[in-house]
Amino acid sequence: MGSKEKETVCVTGGSGFIGSCLVRLLLLRGYSVHATVQNLNDPSETHHLQALQGAEERLRLFAIDLLDATSLRAAISGTAGVFHLASPCIVDRVHDPQVQHLNHMPHNILSVFMQSQLIDPAVKGTLNVLQAAKESGVRRVVLTSSISAIVPSPDWPASTIKDENCWTDLEYCKKNEVWYPASKTMAEKAAWQFSKENGLDIVAVNPGTVMGPIIPPTINASMVMLVRLLEGCSEEYADFYMGPVHVEDVALAHILLYENPSASGRHLCVQSIAHWSDFASKVAELYPQYKVPQFPKDTQPGLVRAKDPAKKLIALGVDFKSMERIIQDSMESLKSKGFIS
Repeated sequence: MGSKEKETVCVTGGSGFIGSCLVRLLLLRGYSVHATVQNLNDPSETHHLQALQGAEERLRLFAIDLLDATSLRAAISGTAGVFHLASPCIVDRVHDPQVQHLNHMPHNILSVFMQSQLIDPAVKGTLNVLQAAKESGVRRVVLTSSISAIVPSPDWPASTIKDENCWTDLEYCKKNEVWYPASKTMAEKAAWQFSKENGLDIVAVNPGTVMGPIIPPTINASMVMLVRLLEGCSEEYADFYMGPVHVEDVALAHILLYENPSASGRHLCVQSIAHWSDFASKVAELYPQYKVPQFPKDTQPGLVRAKDPAKKLIALGVDFKSMERIIQDSMESLKSKGFIS
């Protein structure tokens, strides 16, 4: 796709766990990057990006609000491609300290809160990004969706391995109040509809539980899952887990999807399709000094296990790091950053 020295791309959610890793890799490959943050005056959002190799010459930071189209246009203007990662992430309101108070909210107020805090930024924010990309003449948008737009899907045929044809059951989500998968599913479906109606070239990547080295000073939702596990948490994430993936593999997948014109549609991005119990037992085996609980064999109802399920990304050249490597790199990073002892 031409000389990368001159090409400028935009990364929304650039200060986050996946975003920082993607910005780092793009800079190393010679791209110029417009990375978006929420607050330019917050060093916890900016310093780790400004410290990246190549940042001084080829990184510009923009403050955006996903619901403010003008701020998005400024960040996307003059770029050839957009990586849309920014989206609120609340995996589990029961245990997330930021949203613990939600457990005591009346049902109708909770629904309104989730609509405004999670679903609107995910869906309307995505459509605002796509509209700005279209107006700016962007060549391709790589959308960061999630396995949460694939599971929970209780009606998927029982003995069949889940793939890109599988979609999260929105009725199930509403009935069981699992809001995060609902938000990711609605955002991805809205993106495909926009693409169809407006002729915008979009490809989607659907990562599993993303772990590995942490660049930002704060810890993300999926790494919190590992920290909790080490502390003895027995949550099984029945509706949120489909398998692990290394953050560097996710970042590379985004770039390969951008650089390969023939890539199209959705792309499952997991090292394996596994149950949370498989991941937990591997952690316990590698780090017996922690109090990792024992789980039943099947923690994800009806999920068929599979090796190398991300066939589309493997064909593009992603060589997925093993579960063992994902855990080891995550543990090293958590220790060095002081999140675990």
